[in-house]
Amino acid sequence: MSAQWLEKPATSLNSALAFIAFLVFDLLDVIFCILFRYIDHLFEGRPGSCYCGGRREIEQVRNVVGDDVDDHQQFSETLYRRKNIFRELGLVRVAKSCHETSSGGRVARRWSDCGCHSCVSWLNAADDDHNLHLVVKQPSSLAITENLGVQAAGENVIFLHGFLSSSSFWAETVFPNISDPLHRHYKLFAVDLLGFGSSPKPRDCLYTLKDHLEMIEKSVICPFQLTSFHLVAHSMGCLIAIALAAKHLHLVKSITLVAPPYFPSKDGDSLRVLHKLAERKLWPLFMFGTSFMSWYEHLGRCVCFLVCRNHRIWERIVKLITWRKDLHFMTMDLSRHTHHSAWHTMHNVICGGAKLMESYLEVISKAGVEVFVIHGDRDQVVPVECSNNIRMAVPEAQVNIIKNADHSSVLLGREKDFTLYLQHVWAASS
Repeated sequence: MSAQWLEKPATSLNSALAFIAFLVFDLLDVIFCILFRYIDHLFEGRPGSCYCGGRREIEQVRNVVGDDVDDHQQFSETLYRRKNIFRELGLVRVAKSCHETSSGGRVARRWSDCGCHSCVSWLNAADDDHNLHLVVKQPSSLAITENLGVQAAGENVIFLHGFLSSSSFWAETVFPNISDPLHRHYKLFAVDLLGFGSSPKPRDCLYTLKDHLEMIEKSVICPFQLTSFHLVAHSMGCLIAIALAAKHLHLVKSITLVAPPYFPSKDGDSLRVLHKLAERKLWPLFMFGTSFMSWYEHLGRCVCFLVCRNHRIWERIVKLITWRKDLHFMTMDLSRHTHHSAWHTMHNVICGGAKLMESYLEVISKAGVEVFVIHGDRDQVVPVECSNNIRMAVPEAQVNIIKNADHSSVLLGREKDFTLYLQHVWAASS
């Protein structure tokens, strides 16, 4: 009885503290918006672009980054309709009107992004050679290789990772557990998605679903001349996999979705998706981190400046603290992006892509493509209801709920079982 009596005041107190904290963050984000405009002008010769001016700034940002996407659906409303009371008071507009200038050219890398060799090596290639980084496991005794432009033989599988991850998510878990008989007949492609891992992170890109699909086609499907393939994706990668399958129905044999963040049309408005996946809460801690980085463009850029730009320093510190020579791949992947790539992928793919998923799934269902879904029943990042939503959209989909598994442990810690399940799926679909 006492616990129930205390629950309501505790909830009210938590809500009040969250309101005050995020009100302060609203103000700080506006302050850093103004500050970054002056710093960007100092280092780059022109003020940086952002979405604080609302919908009217979409065209300005597109002109600055040189994006030629005309379809309004490719852009998420969450970019310019995130509520901020201080921004609505016009503080940002006043500051921008006092500092309008367009002098200076646009540099390829922001001053606030990391400039180490591993982060900018892609800039050394010609524009036509800006392909995604791949880890390819050949259907032979060959070792894992990269970016081989040869024709595929036998069965092909394309793996797509989730947000703030890389091809290592699959290369370090599934690839080592593939059975020898399967290894002789399957070629496996683990992709670093555009803007993540070792793949290009162009500044003249808004990281829409279309951008991601075109890079996968350019880097995997076309150069390897794939005539058929299976798709395996985790979290955010599921949305890209669904879009890729809908575009290449005649090539896709099966789709395996792990923790797919899918919301139907009634919940598929991009702002609702943002509220569901990044609700403005102080607790639990991961929800606070997600909301902080998703709602605040400029505060998020500060975090990326401190963490991503200085990732080598942090890696050394973590190695000293943990006494480890090599860090876990997930720790390394957390900083292998730019703020520009992560921010736009979060909003244009995870939030904005929601309004496109229903039509894609309808096409996939009508085409009879086999869909398999795996989800942990303790996933607090992507609710289990998302997998049930997939089953509603594709009645033939096979949904497998893993007990006592969360967003990561649905695979990590059970790699052999997961890989065995994939092998059964591919064999049945082939």
